[in-house]
Amino acid sequence: MLSKRVISCFDVRDGKLVKSVKFVNTKEIGEVVGRARQYYEDGLDELVMYDITASSDRRDIMLETVEAVAAEIFIPFSVGGGIRSVKDATDLRWAGAEKINVNTAAVERPELISEISHAVGAQSTILSIDVLRVGGARQPSGFEIVTHGGRTHTGIDAIEWAKRGERLGAGELVVNSIDADGTKDGYDIELTRKVADTVGVPVIASGGAGKPEHLYEALTAGGADAALIASMVHYGEYTVTELKQYLHDRGVKMRMHY
Repeated sequence: MLSKRVISCFDVRDGKLVKSVKFVNTKEIGEVVGRARQYYEDGLDELVMYDITASSDRRDIMLETVEAVAAEIFIPFSVGGGIRSVKDATDLRWAGAEKINVNTAAVERPELISEISHAVGAQSTILSIDVLRVGGARQPSGFEIVTHGGRTHTGIDAIEWAKRGERLGAGELVVNSIDADGTKDGYDIELTRKVADTVGVPVIASGGAGKPEHLYEALTAGGADAALIASMVHYGEYTVTELKQYLHDRGVKMRMHY
C-alpha cells in the first residue's frame, strides 16, 4: 500500500503568502520562501503553490517566486494559477515545478489537460477542481464546479468533471471544497469520497482542515490519497511532524521524517 501524504498549500498573491475563508477576506500572513523551507525541513511530503489572482487578473504566474521556492525544497512541488498553454507548463517546469496544476483554464478549454499531459506526463499533470454544494436539483451529484477563485459558476457537475479530467490525462485530482475552505471545520468527506470512488487516480482532499482528526477522516472515510493543509500550520497551531505522527500512530501509513 502506498503511503498517504500530507501536502501544504501556499496561496500566493503579489509574492506573499495569504489565506482566505471560503475564498474571500484574503489576508497576508507571511513570507513564502522561508516558510516553504521550514515545512520541508519539518517533513512535509509535498508543496502546492497557487498564484490565486493570476487567472482572475488574466496574467502569467510569477516564475521568480517558483524559482526561489524550488531552490529551497527537495520534495514534489506543484504550481498552479494562470496556466493556459503548454509553454506556461514547460516554463514552470524549467523554473523548478515538478507538477503542473490546472483549474480555470482547463474548464474553459478542456483539451489543455491533454496537451499538458502529453508534454510533461500524466503524473505531472494535476487537475484542481473548486467545488460548491448546490443541491441535487441543480447538479446530479449535488456539487458544481466553479472557477476564477470561486466567483464563476460553470453549470458543470463536479463528479462528471472529475471523470472527464482523468480521461483527458490528469494524473491526480485536487478536490477543493469552497464551502469548507478556511473554516477549520473539516474536509467535505462526502465530496472527497464521491470523487475517490469515481476515478482511478490519486485524490487530494482540500479545504477545511482544522485538527488532526480531520486529516484522518479524509485519508480513511474520505478515501483520499493525500490531505492538503494550510491554516493549521500557517498559524502555528500544529507542525507537520505532529500531524504525521498522529496519523502514523493511528495506523495510517506515512513517510516519517525523524
